Amino acid sequence: MKPVFLAVAVLLAVTLSPGIRAAEEPPPLDAIWVLDLDGAVGPATSDYLVRGLARAAEAGARLAVIRMNTPGGLDGAMRDIIEAILASPVPVASYVTPQGARAASAGTYILYASHIAAMAPATNLGAATPVPLGAPTPPSPAADPEAEDEGTEAAPGNAMNRKMVNDAAAYIRGLATLRGRNAEWAELAVRDAASLSAEEALEQGVIDIVARNLNDLLTQAEWREVMIDGETLTLELTGAPLHQAAPDWRTEFLSIITNPSLVLILGMIGFYGIILEFYNPGSLVPGTIGVICLLLAGYALQLLPVNYAGLALLLLGIALMVAEAVSPSFGILGVGGLVAFMFGGVILFDTDIEAFRVGWPLLASVALTSAALIIVTVSIALRMRHQAVTTGVEQMIGMAATALGQGQVRAGGEIWEAQCSEDLDQGDPVVVRAVDGLTLIVEKEHS
Repeated sequence: MKPVFLAVAVLLAVTLSPGIRAAEEPPPLDAIWVLDLDGAVGPATSDYLVRGLARAAEAGARLAVIRMNTPGGLDGAMRDIIEAILASPVPVASYVTPQGARAASAGTYILYASHIAAMAPATNLGAATPVPLGAPTPPSPAADPEAEDEGTEAAPGNAMNRKMVNDAAAYIRGLATLRGRNAEWAELAVRDAASLSAEEALEQGVIDIVARNLNDLLTQAEWREVMIDGETLTLELTGAPLHQAAPDWRTEFLSIITNPSLVLILGMIGFYGIILEFYNPGSLVPGTIGVICLLLAGYALQLLPVNYAGLALLLLGIALMVAEAVSPSFGILGVGGLVAFMFGGVILFDTDIEAFRVGWPLLASVALTSAALIIVTVSIALRMRHQAVTTGVEQMIGMAATALGQGQVRAGGEIWEAQCSEDLDQGDPVVVRAVDGLTLIVEKEHS
């Protein structure tokens, strides 16, 4: 089981390490650090940016620039990034680029939290309304005049929705006040999903700079004043070298391992590997692979917004399909497991962000494969049901045997106690007519 312990050690190192990374050339002093947020905000991007800002501070960077193009992402990951920006001793400039990029949802909050907010032409930001987790929420009573007139109470789902929106609005308004930006529009972005182009955002005081490229951004940011820990800092960027802080192996590992489809596949491989190990004790290979896959899946699950009802349905579905394969129930357990597995996969992750949901193609392929296995299992069980008995005491009825004397016969290569209505001599041929416990009822054959 040494591979299992090695896998555990590697996983713990990845989990607990504050930032193990491959050897690289030390960044230049007083550099401008450039980090990239491209895609959905999740555990991998959060870890990359938080550690990147910490390393920039260690290296004494003059400025950290986050080049951003994101449709939004997970609330927890977004808040981790914002906390790192607010605590950073290095000024942070968020820059929505290239042209055609966006800073939607979580990206808008990050932009508001930064010391300098910049956008390239033909980019946009906004639509920062928090999306309710799980099933869609029905309209609020405010949108239904009849409900207001009748004085009906708001549904629990509406109350939860208002709670989420109010919390998000207060959060972004606080960021806007801290950075001296347009708080009224920030609240509109949350409550009404408002959006703005780069030029409109500059006019309304939502951002500070519209820049064609990174050099243009740095030129316009020169001599600007920002607040760091309550003190005013003037940016002096002329002559500062650029340092591209590319994602390291840890970020790449997190981006792969937190892919929901991969999490599902790892979980299934781990589950089946453990089962195969129990059926073949000592084989080690399926058990080792199963434990490694389960550890990786468990590590990823604690980073993602898991719906525990979905996880329970998923495990139940796998257990029922395994039960169908082990003790065929002619499809009852298999079909039930298939249904539970599909529903569990659909609701496994509590988010409407497409990048953090299990893909339908994967669910469909797993369902079709499982259905095929169930059909094969049921067909084999039905064929066996209609076959004649070939084992057990019933198979001995009609079997030819040889008498060994009075009271014993040799049948099927074994010696049995026997009863016969006639006297038997050694070597007499007999036929088994019935079985009474461990005694054969035989009949003497006459030539």
